[in-house]
Amino acid sequence: MRAPRITDVAKMAGVSTATVSRALNQPDSVAETTRQSVADAVAKTGYRINIAAQNLRRQRSGAVVVLVPNLGNPFFSEILSGVEATLAAKGLSVLIADTKHPSVPTGLVIEYLQSRRADGIVSLDGNLPDLVSAYPGSGHALPPIVYACEWNDAVDSPSIRVDNAKGAAMAVAHLASLGHIRLGHICGPENNILTRERRDGFVAALRSRHLDVRPDWFFAGDFSIASGRRAAGEWLRLRQRPTAVFCASDETAFGFISGLHDAAVRVPEDVSVVGFDDIEIARHYIPPLTTIRQPRAEIGAAAARKLIQMVEGEKTSENDKMEILPVRLVVRSSTAPCSQD
Repeated sequence: MRAPRITDVAKMAGVSTATVSRALNQPDSVAETTRQSVADAVAKTGYRINIAAQNLRRQRSGAVVVLVPNLGNPFFSEILSGVEATLAAKGLSVLIADTKHPSVPTGLVIEYLQSRRADGIVSLDGNLPDLVSAYPGSGHALPPIVYACEWNDAVDSPSIRVDNAKGAAMAVAHLASLGHIRLGHICGPENNILTRERRDGFVAALRSRHLDVRPDWFFAGDFSIASGRRAAGEWLRLRQRPTAVFCASDETAFGFISGLHDAAVRVPEDVSVVGFDDIEIARHYIPPLTTIRQPRAEIGAAAARKLIQMVEGEKTSENDKMEILPVRLVVRSSTAPCSQD
């Protein structure tokens, strides 16, 4: 038996093939009774939309590229899940490129983006403009771009982000409520927008409480476990140490706690620690980590929804270009009342 065709649907629904096409692709353009008739006919005939043919007619690839700065970082998993689920519901597939992996050359990523194999880009890497400009011949137009989590102030593209500064302020407020007045911070990588936002939010919150902002209580980091362990060594060498440390990421916090454990320093008895992200392992770590939770799945879903609007030609107003999602403090066992003078 041959596969059902759109003409079979039209005949059963008593409408033209053009009306069937509009009902399936632009349902708001036809009456509710017509939509229902077409839906019933589709169900009875078993008709399936040929996505490949549809994309060919629209001159689309049916795929979206997601640029991730470090696929090995578990932080990105839920964001990718939110992106994939939302795009899949629209019949779009997801292609992932690790922009920082040494086996993925910059030129290959850009060439891929410019080869019309992608209808749009979700970039979790705020350094995308640098990546593009570094590639010779990158003057070709790129597909629509939406930033998720990270963003770039120099680029006029929509972004989905969280209130990083407010998250840092929440961490300070929590630690201050426990009696801590000597607070340190392990930063993210230099020249990263998230590093700046969280550090600035931390400093502003300290100053609003008239707490010391000491350069020796700020430690270099890069969101990694290794940088947290390095910071632990620096903390141990201080003559006067902060009694609480706010880390720019959960992984950094894990490394910091691990480094302290090796030196028989107890968390939270000797020092309280707060992370940022609330990745899955945070609640299972020893001790379970107090952290700032990002709604990662919703970040991905919101970015995908915004990109779909752009791919389908919807206008994006200036007010809609930046969507800031809320963060929240999750209190666990890595923070406790200050026991030092």
